[in-house]
Amino acid sequence: LENLQPEIKTLAERLRYEVAVRAKQVGWSEKAARFHFKKNLRRIITELYVRDNCHPFKATLLVWVQVPMWVCVSLALRNCSVGAVDSAVQEEFSAGGVLWFTDLTAPDSTWVLPVALGLVNLLIVEIFASQKVEVSRLQKLVTNFFRVVSVVMIPVAASVPSAMVLYWLSSSFVGLLHNLLLRSPTFRRLCRVPRTTSDSATPYRDIVSALATRYGFKK
Repeated sequence: LENLQPEIKTLAERLRYEVAVRAKQVGWSEKAARFHFKKNLRRIITELYVRDNCHPFKATLLVWVQVPMWVCVSLALRNCSVGAVDSAVQEEFSAGGVLWFTDLTAPDSTWVLPVALGLVNLLIVEIFASQKVEVSRLQKLVTNFFRVVSVVMIPVAASVPSAMVLYWLSSSFVGLLHNLLLRSPTFRRLCRVPRTTSDSATPYRDIVSALATRYGFKK
C-alpha cells in the first residue's frame, strides 16, 4: 500500500487534468467534475489493489477473528474464576497462580499486572505512531483513542480476576513481540516483505529515540 502511493498520486494528477478537459468540453459544473474525478479515482485505486493483491480490507481480517476470540476467552476465564462453570474449577483457579498472584480468581491488589498491561498496550500504540509515514487526521484520532484505552484498561484490569488480566497481558505481550519482530530488516527480507520508503536500517533505535522525544526524556 505504501509503495503504491507515488503511482496513485501520479495517476490522480493525470486524471484531474483529463476531467478538467472533459468538463470544459461538455460543460460540467464544478460539482459534477468533482464527482466524476472521485468516481474514476476510486476505480483506478481498486484496480491497483487488485493488481498488487493488497486490498486494505485484508489488513482487518485478523481483527475479525482476534476480537471475538479475545472476548470469548475473557468471558470463559471470568466464568471459571467466579464459579459460574464449576466450583471445582474455581478452586483450581484460586490456587493456580504464581509469584504474587497465586489466586487467579481475585484481582491483583498490587496493580502490577494491570499497570504492566497498560504499559505494554501503550508501547504497541507508540510503535505504530513512530512509523515514518504520513498519517491522516482520522488515523491520529484513532491513535489517540487507543492511547486513552490503554490507560483506561489499567483500572478495569485491577477490578477483574487475575486470570483475565494474565491472559490480556500475555496476548498483548505476544502482540508487542510480533510488532518488534516485523520491524527487523532481516526478518522482513526473510519473509520477502517489499522494501518501502519508510524502511529503516535501525528500527529499534528509531523507536527508542521517538519514545524519548515524545515523552520528554530527550530534548
